[in-house]
Amino acid sequence: MSQAIIRPAGVKDAEGIAYVHVTAWQETYRGLMPDSVLDNLSVERRTREWRATLQDEANIYHTTVVAEEDAQIIGFANYGKAREGDLQFRGELFAIYVLKRFQGQGIGRGLIRAAANELLALDVSSMLVWVLSDNPYQKFYQRLGGVYVREKPIQFGDVRLLEKAYGWADIHPLAEQRPVDG
Repeated sequence: MSQAIIRPAGVKDAEGIAYVHVTAWQETYRGLMPDSVLDNLSVERRTREWRATLQDEANIYHTTVVAEEDAQIIGFANYGKAREGDLQFRGELFAIYVLKRFQGQGIGRGLIRAAANELLALDVSSMLVWVLSDNPYQKFYQRLGGVYVREKPIQFGDVRLLEKAYGWADIHPLAEQRPVDG
């Protein structure tokens, strides 16, 4: 079990979040989306974007939690009200990424637990997450009780891909889950 601390993100975390964001995309999506998209990612550019997002409380992606170990950000999740105004799933997990070498240690579950608790505090008790249809980590959401909801096309550069939504009609179990050793 990791000794990661999960806490709300602040502006000072922008560079660490950007590093995880870019690195996780390159580790996870290589072969699933064009190399040109992944090779064009920039920690510097993403740091500027995250700094602006974290400074702007009105930004839909502002609410973010980080996982930190030894003063290094190793994962993050951001969440809020569903972007598409979904009537069944009012909350959305916009993104969750954990550096590959820290996966399998309960950090992702901890980030989802924190996001679920924050959504419940906003009186939002359901949630969905969109993932690329070929994402190898779909089983993570399924193990946490996420059920397939629907799919839609998404555009990355010149390539059209497919995203699947997994949803939780009730996120109370996610908020109450405890990390599992091992």
